[in-house]
Amino acid sequence: MAGPIPMALGPFLFHAHGFGYTELERTLETRWATQETAGRMHAQQWTGPGSETIRISGVLFPQEFGGQTTLDGVRLAAKQGVPLMLVSIGGRVFGSHTIQGVEEAQSLHDRIGTPGQNEYSIELLAYPSSFFNVIGAVASIF
Repeated sequence: MAGPIPMALGPFLFHAHGFGYTELERTLETRWATQETAGRMHAQQWTGPGSETIRISGVLFPQEFGGQTTLDGVRLAAKQGVPLMLVSIGGRVFGSHTIQGVEEAQSLHDRIGTPGQNEYSIELLAYPSSFFNVIGAVASIF
């Protein structure tokens, strides 16, 4: 009972039921250098993009809908240190990302210790693409 698939992180599919997510946060850092000027406010010069982070949060109900195995797979992929492509099934390509961290808060354990609920969050950091990919992306805008 997985339901629709709204997003994928590499081979890991987020489902409406099971390994689902409830929130996606994005943070983009840009860099500006301040240049002192005489007689007016300081000028600013853009020095390039800094970093982009994405935080995916959700709640699993492993006993009812599953999903814990997929979260364990994400944790294993984080230990392997391989960038993964983040794509929404609607066609939005977020690009390659590295898994910076996986947090879990398990609760409602049964008599053998299996959690009935597991709140999780996955923190991703955009993995820089090559210079030629960036030029191609910029050229496609114009």
